[in-house]
Amino acid sequence: MNILIRRIEWISILMNRLTPQRNNTDIIKEDVVYRLYYLLPLILFTLTACTEEKAAQPTVAAELPSYSQAAKEYQEKSKAEMAKMDPKDLAVMQQAAESLAKTLLDPGLNLGETAPDFTLPDPTGKNVSLSSLLKEGPVVLVFYRGAWCPYCNMHLHVLNESLPEFRRYGAQLVAITPQQPDKSAEQLKKDGYPFLVLSDLDSSVMQAYRLYYELDPELVVVYQKFGLNIEDFNGPGRNVLPVPGTFVLDQKGVVRARHADTDYTQRMEPAEIIKILKAF
Repeated sequence: MNILIRRIEWISILMNRLTPQRNNTDIIKEDVVYRLYYLLPLILFTLTACTEEKAAQPTVAAELPSYSQAAKEYQEKSKAEMAKMDPKDLAVMQQAAESLAKTLLDPGLNLGETAPDFTLPDPTGKNVSLSSLLKEGPVVLVFYRGAWCPYCNMHLHVLNESLPEFRRYGAQLVAITPQQPDKSAEQLKKDGYPFLVLSDLDSSVMQAYRLYYELDPELVVVYQKFGLNIEDFNGPGRNVLPVPGTFVLDQKGVVRARHADTDYTQRMEPAEIIKILKAF
């Protein structure tokens, strides 16, 4: 609007300067033609002000999806099922959670650390290295427990919805899981995720990123009681998981933002990731 007002003022000044001072009514038509001849380009010049000012306004990014909101809704829906659980099973789960929190006081890489390189297979068996990915730009690296975990699925879902914003800043999303590649292939087919999912089959990457832990045997039994056998996903003898973690790596592989919590319901929000990517 300011541009438009200024240009209108300019036209007013020019009209006074360019228009001949005539009193003879016989030449009114000549004056009209005279004004149009000189002022029409200025009028068109003024009309472009609206378009230019609109283009100059900062664009408002689309609202990013919220993981915490999705988790809250899921927990509300799950209250009835949780109430039906055997108190002994709930006690085992609670004890396992408390034990893990004491064992891994500060899981994951720290800010400023250089992320260890790795080479892992994707669902097709193709090996992918972190160093090759970093050549293309920043990487948002996400460790998740497996396709069986509802909180992991919610997090991957909101991250997938945020991919256009990640790509806007040249970053790509890469997920790492201990599950077998065929399980990841099933998950990708079901959910249609376009991003890389890599399998840490010997747990070496989870260990290098200080996220690795072994499930308490009693918790394994409780999971199996509810029809979840972790070995069906990870392979024989591998009742192991990562603490869910997200690391935003710049192109040098340096950790610029991180989130890792033994409480598997806590995850890094897409908005936090975007905030860091903007600062690169």
